[in-house]
Amino acid sequence: MVELDYTKFDGLLPAVVQDWESGDVLMVAFMNEEAFKLTVETKKATYFSRSRGKLWVKGESSGNEQLVKEIRIDCDADTVLLKVVQKGGAACHLGYKSCFFRKVDGEDLVVTGEPLFDPDEVYKK
Repeated sequence: MVELDYTKFDGLLPAVVQDWESGDVLMVAFMNEEAFKLTVETKKATYFSRSRGKLWVKGESSGNEQLVKEIRIDCDADTVLLKVVQKGGAACHLGYKSCFFRKVDGEDLVVTGEPLFDPDEVYKK
């Protein structure tokens, strides 16, 4: 069994999610022990939503699931790196490939890329 340190963030671990092929960072989320175990077992990225207080499987609403190809653990055993195949092309709930679609340019934020889907349509908000 993989021993991880869940003590630093109230039972949660940051999970950095990276595209398996390109290496692009797609998103950062959190995992509790149950989410980590389910991710290992199912090979589908499962996270813990801090705002909703419950587990969620990436893509359960949008269909843009993350199939886990590799899991790495940092030297302190308190952060997870998931290398995934991003189904549907978009990891961001706003429709972008990556949650990191804005870059700092001086004092401005510049949007890079175009959304791949309309979140209002996908999530029926």
